Amino acid sequence: MIDVGFWKGKRVLLTGHTGFKGSWLSIWLASMGAKVVGYGLAPPTDPSMFLETGVGNLLQDIRGDIRNLTLLKSTIREVMPDIAIHMAAQAIVRDSYSDPIMTYSVNVMGTANFLESLRGCDSVRAAVVVTTDKCYENKEWVWSYRENEAMGGYDPYSSSKGCAELIVSSYRQSFFNSEEYGRKHSLALASARAGNVIGGGDYTKDRLIPDIIRSLRARHKVKIRSPYAIRPWQHVLEPLSGYLILAEKLFQHGCQYAEGWNFGPYDSGARSVEWIVRKLCDKIPGSSGFELDEGSNSHEASYLKLDSSKAHARLGWEPCWDLDTALEKLVEWYYSDDEKYRKTLAQINDYSHL
Repeated sequence: MIDVGFWKGKRVLLTGHTGFKGSWLSIWLASMGAKVVGYGLAPPTDPSMFLETGVGNLLQDIRGDIRNLTLLKSTIREVMPDIAIHMAAQAIVRDSYSDPIMTYSVNVMGTANFLESLRGCDSVRAAVVVTTDKCYENKEWVWSYRENEAMGGYDPYSSSKGCAELIVSSYRQSFFNSEEYGRKHSLALASARAGNVIGGGDYTKDRLIPDIIRSLRARHKVKIRSPYAIRPWQHVLEPLSGYLILAEKLFQHGCQYAEGWNFGPYDSGARSVEWIVRKLCDKIPGSSGFELDEGSNSHEASYLKLDSSKAHARLGWEPCWDLDTALEKLVEWYYSDDEKYRKTLAQINDYSHL
């Protein structure tokens, strides 16, 4: 359970605040009274959730590239945050094939820059680096991956996120070591890995849910690339709640929680791409069905699940919305006539009061 009172007045630096997940988290933090400073590039899509919901009015909006170490360092030292959450990333698998150098630069060096910047800021007590379930060396097995599994990655995106995890581990041991906590430093550092997140406000290209919504709105058949690929689907609020709980624990209890954490759905949330498409087509009237995309497709994992037992046992975090509810909330957000900020805040409140 998130402690709303904990966040009131906390100074929070959030990288990637203009993205889909970053916009949701910005609204949630602001609604709890946190003083949020966002550091990131312009919104990556048009339309974007950031602009539709007016996130820029809720926080201090700083435009900067995570690869700019000088600007990032000076921003963090000026802001003096209590908590830092790193979400800025190149997050599209297909883009990692077309521009692998940019992907590694953002996801690997961007993470290193973030951590290096924290070394020069004594105010930060808790830091969470968000990666992905794809950071694991995927063996395509039916078992769920635990936090102690090997890092890896077939495609450049997944590989870059595995590298980011290794950088977090190295900085934690080298500069934010638990044995020196309270003497040489006061920062507790953790990483967070989540499954495929879905929810209103995602307009990213080459991502399943936005592609489906665009096709259904245009009365076109949905084209899907990997109908039998199984993913751990979850509403965006699920992992975000995990990040918030983890940050609270790090701030309050230090290095007891400074490690890697999985935030994935129950097994019932691991479904095939085809299952997701059929469900959404059923929920949205007037859909034209779907067809297989016969174009050239890059390799993507066909089976991937997370084991979140550690988060259940030690953080008290549990998924609240099953997959059918997550899809209902998604459709409700896109097709509601309500103002988007109010709709987003209403769904956050619904989730928070379960």
